[in-house]
Amino acid sequence: MELLNTLVDKGLRRELPTREEALAVLATSDDELLDVVAAAGKVRRQWFGRRVKLNYLVNLKSGLCPEDCSYCSQRLGSKAEILKYTWLKPDDASKAAAAGVAGGAKRVCLVASGRGPTDKDVDRVSETISAIKEQNEGVEVCACLGLLSDGQAGRLREAGADAYNHNLNTSEATYGDICTTHDFSDRVSTVQQAQAAGMSACSGLIAGMGESDADLVDVVFALRELDPDSVPVNFLIPFEGTPLAKEWNLTPQRALRILAMVRFVCPDIEVRLAGGREVHLRSLQPLALHLVNSIFLGDYLTSEGQAGKDDLAMIEDAGFEVEGTDTTTLPEHRRPDCGGAAADEADSADAADGDAEELAATVAAPSDDTRRDLVSVRRRGAGTDLPPNA
Repeated sequence: MELLNTLVDKGLRRELPTREEALAVLATSDDELLDVVAAAGKVRRQWFGRRVKLNYLVNLKSGLCPEDCSYCSQRLGSKAEILKYTWLKPDDASKAAAAGVAGGAKRVCLVASGRGPTDKDVDRVSETISAIKEQNEGVEVCACLGLLSDGQAGRLREAGADAYNHNLNTSEATYGDICTTHDFSDRVSTVQQAQAAGMSACSGLIAGMGESDADLVDVVFALRELDPDSVPVNFLIPFEGTPLAKEWNLTPQRALRILAMVRFVCPDIEVRLAGGREVHLRSLQPLALHLVNSIFLGDYLTSEGQAGKDDLAMIEDAGFEVEGTDTTTLPEHRRPDCGGAAADEADSADAADGDAEELAATVAAPSDDTRRDLVSVRRRGAGTDLPPNA
């Protein structure tokens, strides 16, 4: 396809595709799916080789959020039967993080429900960051605490936070349809505050909330304009007890097309396969590794994920390798210290392989059945007496 040749050429040059080209990726047919994956895979391998970065979530405070985000099991008015607990103590959070690091995680993501942190909350998280870094040499720490107030980003950076996550989630035009307690500009402002404080910005989206192709393209283009270092792509987990519980409109094929579109728009950015991959990609998860270069290991905030050992086996079986703490994730030109020591480069020969025929062997027969049975509420790990899934 001429479209795919054009997109590969642009991706290898770090050139932004047009909106029409991005929309065309989402409009490709299932018969063209392997060609789309193979093309986006060339761009992925050019900038990240066959490395997969592992990230591990620690839910510091679960449930009882005053915000009304329709997709969230922790939202105001949620009837989802999730774990609810107040702040974990720094030592407990550090122990939870250690399980993920032992499983191969390079980054620990500290998340807390709520509109945003108080100054006391920032102090508490700062202590947690210190505890994690003291016990786990080389690990990255990302904080995700909601909307930031003046000065809080700087305090988190001083405490050792390497990154801050705050997702845009959906397009500006439709943001009011999923949340009324804050708006799109609030989220943009928080990402910019994190960047201004010297933290690596992490901001992504949620697909599967009933949005249009145009909405998906709009939010990804907005992310590209913000220029975060990592873009998590979440697929809606339709929790019973939330307003979007009946939004089962994703297929594995559409999920792959969305990931391919994000890779073409963000060719040299860390694209992370995040929540909902097990629910919506199902047996096609290994194909997604040809598009993303980062995943979460084990469980999510309030739902169970694939077992950590199965994540590692999937990565190995698909011909990829876990990225170590001694390897810099981003390509050299995207690093703040780009004038410093050279880092591992993607094997140029790798970028030329992986055509559709190579990928065909990894494809399992898709199922059209709605798999509500795959949404399992987390009952282990942080906030419980049971060991985590890492």
